[in-house]
Amino acid sequence: MSKRPFVAVAVVVGILVAVAIAAFAYDSTQKDTIAKGVTAGGIDIGGMSKSEARKVLEQKLSAPLSQPLVVRYGHRKFHLSAARAHLTTDVEGMLDEAIDKSHSGFFVTRAFREATGGSVDAGVPSRVDYSKAAVRSLVRRVKRKVNREPQDATVQPAAEGLNAVPAKLGIAIRWRLLTKQVSAALVNPDGTREVVAKSKLTQPKVTTQDLASKYPSFIIVDRNSFRLRLFKNLKLAHTYTVAIGMAGLETPAGLYHIQDKQVNPSWHVPNSAWAGKLAGKVIPPGPDDPIKARWMGFFNGAGIHGTDEIGSLGHNASHGCVRMAIPDVEALYDQVSVGTPVFVA
Repeated sequence: MSKRPFVAVAVVVGILVAVAIAAFAYDSTQKDTIAKGVTAGGIDIGGMSKSEARKVLEQKLSAPLSQPLVVRYGHRKFHLSAARAHLTTDVEGMLDEAIDKSHSGFFVTRAFREATGGSVDAGVPSRVDYSKAAVRSLVRRVKRKVNREPQDATVQPAAEGLNAVPAKLGIAIRWRLLTKQVSAALVNPDGTREVVAKSKLTQPKVTTQDLASKYPSFIIVDRNSFRLRLFKNLKLAHTYTVAIGMAGLETPAGLYHIQDKQVNPSWHVPNSAWAGKLAGKVIPPGPDDPIKARWMGFFNGAGIHGTDEIGSLGHNASHGCVRMAIPDVEALYDQVSVGTPVFVA
């Protein structure tokens, strides 16, 4: 009777050993098999052998990712090939990780799970690599082709007046968003391999509505008609009769700006042949000073000033300056500032 418990224990031990041996033998046959429930890159490869899983991953992951990616903006298309993106998919690394997850734990537990149809809730992330520099290069290409700088509103002066040139909105690719979209699309095997670039409108610094305030005053000197026109906020405010430079000493044509202003200025005589003995001298205000009342210099010694030679107005009579009647130059002086545009037509 005393031997029965010993026999019973021996039988149990023998059964356990046999089960362990069987489990080990079964587990050994599954070393190249991926457990049910395991995914790689979101693709179900559970229950497959390594070679079967390799084919699935190459078909559903590697092949789609090898297709070129396209960025579209309107009718424009920009391509990025897998080779140019240096895109690689580490299928073998994913398979090795899937096998490791499948065979984690005690072999008896694994064998029991396999024998009873159990599964492992485990996912292997995609191992896809690409060149971030290639993505940045693609985004720069899109920006170069699409981006358009806004254009400020401005004016085009002519002898007859001012023509307003409206502002234009600019276009700017939302490049940070595009970089994220391209990076995500490169590693997504389920996408269309096309990204639609988005843009935003950019505002000019000077809008059409701002134009008048940008030009509170503007002077146009029409040499043909001997007229100086003052525009206030782009509207004609006053017209004055003037004298301009004589032949050989013409008032220089072009767009300038008032550089300096003086009340009762001295005359700094140019070192020119026409000045004779006065060349290089400074004539203080008074009867010998031809520059009367006010001075508004705009270019290389040329300026707008008053004169008491009223008979010269309406003629080519000066040495390059613009002459005005004294009351007129005083009125003009108070309505303009340094920086006011002066267009000599």
